[in-house]
Amino acid sequence: MPAYGTAMLKFIHRYQKYLLAGVDALLVILAFYLAWYLRYERQWYHTVDPASYTDFSFYFQIGVIAAGFTLLIFYLQGVYAMPRGASFFAEFSRLFTSSAVVTIVLMVGNYMFQPLYHSRLVYGMAGGFILLLTTLSHLGNRYLTIRLRKKGFGTRRILLVGAGEISRTIMRTLLAEPALGYEVLGFLDDNPQKGQRDLGPFQGLGPIDNLPQALVENQVDEVIVTLPWQYHRRITSILNQCNRMNVRARVVPDVLQLSLDRVDIEVLNGIPLISVKQPGFTRAQFAVKRAMDLTLGALGLILALPIMGVLALAIKLDSPGPVLFIQTRVGRNGKHFKAYKFRSMIPEAESLKPQLEALNEADGPIFKIKDDPRLTRVGRFLRRTSLDELPQIFNVFKGEMSLVGPRPALPEEVERYEPWHRKRLQALPGMTGLWQVSGRSNLSFDEMVMLDIYYVENWSPGLDIAILLRTIPKVIIGEGAY
Repeated sequence: MPAYGTAMLKFIHRYQKYLLAGVDALLVILAFYLAWYLRYERQWYHTVDPASYTDFSFYFQIGVIAAGFTLLIFYLQGVYAMPRGASFFAEFSRLFTSSAVVTIVLMVGNYMFQPLYHSRLVYGMAGGFILLLTTLSHLGNRYLTIRLRKKGFGTRRILLVGAGEISRTIMRTLLAEPALGYEVLGFLDDNPQKGQRDLGPFQGLGPIDNLPQALVENQVDEVIVTLPWQYHRRITSILNQCNRMNVRARVVPDVLQLSLDRVDIEVLNGIPLISVKQPGFTRAQFAVKRAMDLTLGALGLILALPIMGVLALAIKLDSPGPVLFIQTRVGRNGKHFKAYKFRSMIPEAESLKPQLEALNEADGPIFKIKDDPRLTRVGRFLRRTSLDELPQIFNVFKGEMSLVGPRPALPEEVERYEPWHRKRLQALPGMTGLWQVSGRSNLSFDEMVMLDIYYVENWSPGLDIAILLRTIPKVIIGEGAY
């Protein structure tokens, strides 16, 4: 990036909140202009008596006052101090409350201090426009924040102390949501099997005694301690070390060591209420997901049938052997099923696999070769575009798979799983999934598993729709597919 471009991004990042406030102020004035224009120029609602016509110069002055008042209310409501990772719904609720307060105050002020012929309708419409326009500006600000964080502006460098389940939960959350702007530099743990072994892209930096050295060498912004509370003396020592080195430190509460995916937290008038929920999908969630699979699957099958017919003919003409490749895979809760795919390899491909083990490019229990010599000419195209997986839509109708879910694993892969890997088996495997739209074969096995577990823990209909929409461009460009 040119130097002036980098300087501009630095300026925007440094003054982003002030720039957002300035845009909000201008939008409040614009809201009054739109309301005045609709009421007086377009004669909206009913014709304006010429004697009651008010020039915009009056409402411009009101708009300037309203802009200052709006910024004050936004500030008091915490609109410009939203915590990192807060949902847009939370931000919108503050915008809505603030806009309502501004509108009510302006209408009351007009009623008390201005002549009756000034239109109160302008204030009501202006309030609606203030909410609409500032909502759009804050959506744009969120998009800008994501772009800045992808360029490295505003990211926080995180070091984890502890490599247990809670630490992995944090890792997979940050891996699945890079827009939060956190970069996990690595983790420390006194268990040599954990502290000195990398977990996907996350580095094992050794025992906890390495903390001072790790803080200096990695320029850490924040430390997150995930140790059980029985190590409270060790935790206190870690917090004191971080404080002396001016590094912010936070601790995951011991009660959450139950496993974050099994904890429900509600607040009753400021009192936190914590309960344990059952892991995996509830019956209601599973029913909703199944209904989506059948509905969207039926629509997809109508569109895919002509393509599938052409591909079947191409496979038959390209090489001898069956059109479909049927293989045993592991589904939900470890249940085996027969998965359907278009054949992309020569018929004797499975018997040749032991001879190619040395060429395996994937880590963990997965077997992957980018330029697999067993692929046919049509098969290379099918793998690059993922069209070889189209027949799995029939597995979806049979209830063995879902449109979206973890990658269906081979039985020999599951036999080599570590205990925490098995969490991905709590959902139906999918034709596409979070890991496929996050890098596919470019990801390590541990990264893939963390993304699959994140999907299981955070499933929603909106997440499925988002993954399906993100799958389309990934298939077109063939990113990470082989």
